[in-house]
Amino acid sequence: MSTGRRPVTAVDASDIPLVLSRLREALFDDGDTIFPATAERLPHAPLDAPATVALVIETSGSTASPKRVALSADALIASADATHDALGGPGRWLLTLPAHYIAGAQVLVRSLVAGTEPIVLRGEGFDAASFAEAASRLDARTPRYTSLVPVQLARIVEAAERDAFVAAALTSFDAVLVGGQALAASLAARAEALGARIVRTYGSSETSGGCVYDGRPLGGVDARIVDGRIELAGSMLAEEYLDDDARTAETFRVESGRRWYRTGDLGELRDGVLRVTGRADDVIISGGVKVSLGEVENLVRTVDGFDDAVVVAVDHPTWGQSPAVVARRSEVTEAPGTLGELAAHVGDIVGPAGRPSTLYLVDTLPLLASGKPDRRAIEALVSS
Repeated sequence: MSTGRRPVTAVDASDIPLVLSRLREALFDDGDTIFPATAERLPHAPLDAPATVALVIETSGSTASPKRVALSADALIASADATHDALGGPGRWLLTLPAHYIAGAQVLVRSLVAGTEPIVLRGEGFDAASFAEAASRLDARTPRYTSLVPVQLARIVEAAERDAFVAAALTSFDAVLVGGQALAASLAARAEALGARIVRTYGSSETSGGCVYDGRPLGGVDARIVDGRIELAGSMLAEEYLDDDARTAETFRVESGRRWYRTGDLGELRDGVLRVTGRADDVIISGGVKVSLGEVENLVRTVDGFDDAVVVAVDHPTWGQSPAVVARRSEVTEAPGTLGELAAHVGDIVGPAGRPSTLYLVDTLPLLASGKPDRRAIEALVSS
């Protein structure tokens, strides 16, 4: 091992007590760098990392090859402190997400920084009943927080609208952070109608998790738009991609002494409020016109019954490529004329080239372990 580096200890992410213990050592006691991973993805070869690095998170690789994001103790703690400042102070957290994803790992970091013990869901998988049971174990005298992805919130809201116990659990939290992908306005409205305190978050592994809440950067975080793409700066940024100097140099840049992370997202910044409009790599050419699939997807999700729909590209005999909507089968999505209504709704805003040409209905949308749509699997499903 070279000077200025320390060993990386890989840990089964499902063993939360062990992850928490090793993470505490990495953050506060100069312990080995921790690398939580699923059992099948635990690295076999020895690894080391820069001495500043406390945590390595491997991205899901849903749209690109996996990256090992190296995060320092200072970055993780700065992110946790900024979150607590934004929420009104430290509290106790409910962990609902896997520890090998940054959103799950950050729940553990925030708990360690706050000096509290996180509550962990019991059993396999996620459902509203287990969420409600776990929430009931949180002390009402301490601020209560949790972090969800939209598909989890959807399951809770659906149950809460008919089950008072689940509704009470959802509304017991001082803040429910929701991120990982765009939150449909209709789902947010249903949750807030029940009394839930929803905070929309934006961030990534490279930013130690969410660093923009409800469109506004957290304290110490800067955001800007360069060539249509979102760039972020602040003390929460990752050190590097482990053992990938080329990718690190391409993604992280220093200007006038300020280090910036160039995201893969397109966006707008108006009056200090950031709005994500889509992915830079999901722009297609349809009939000679650039179309952002992310923007089309956001519009589709505003239509009742399409809260979690996914938009992908398909070949088109006239346009070359066009957007296709993949949604769960229901009375709403199967109604006659639905595709025409979607096409008209989207076309009125983004123009004819953005109109979906195809509607695929499935019983279940493929998901990653994080709860995000598995876009590779969905694209393969459509292409077959």
